[in-house]
Amino acid sequence: MNRFLALVGRDLHLALRQGSDATIAVMFFVLCVVLFPFGVGPEPNILARIAAGVIWVAALLASLLSLERLFQNDYEDGSLELLSLTALPLEAVVLAKTLAHWLVTGVPLLVAAPLLAVLLNMEAGGFGVLVLTLAIGTPILSLIGSIGAALTLGARRGGVLISLLILPLYIPVLIFGAGAIDAAITGLTPRPHLLLLAGILAGCLPLAPWAGAAALRQALE
Repeated sequence: MNRFLALVGRDLHLALRQGSDATIAVMFFVLCVVLFPFGVGPEPNILARIAAGVIWVAALLASLLSLERLFQNDYEDGSLELLSLTALPLEAVVLAKTLAHWLVTGVPLLVAAPLLAVLLNMEAGGFGVLVLTLAIGTPILSLIGSIGAALTLGARRGGVLISLLILPLYIPVLIFGAGAIDAAITGLTPRPHLLLLAGILAGCLPLAPWAGAAALRQALE
């Protein structure tokens, strides 16, 4: 556990020192949401109707921005090979780096989402569910994204390949996340959608590090 936390701290320190990933993700998230009123018009009822889907799509796309560098820098400077030789299992290395990625990119999206929901005239009943769905869903995006980042490690145009590989896997998260918010706004219970999201997260927690570690072993060979 100490080695795991040390690796998380190391990645957080590197990410915060550079500062680019979190800033770019939040700026992209904000700009993507802000552009929608210009495209569909300023009608409050229309914006309120599409608010949940717009915020979730923007969050999904923002999480893709830094996935290519999840393992790439360590792979290029040899750190990844050294990490694979330590006592820490490679699955734990993948989980630690994924956790650091979520803390750097996912948490800022959680903070910015309610403010953007106000901009899109979302009803007050959906705010709590919005934050809750993002709190459950953004870790799933990072976990699934870690598999794509590991599979495309060392490949040319890895960012494009990651998008093609994992965007179809993001669709259920998008559906259940936006559906929970719409249910809360319309007076229905969001519980089924939240339980499905939690189930996906529970499945991804053991499977994504295992699949990512297998892909990293192949890349290191």
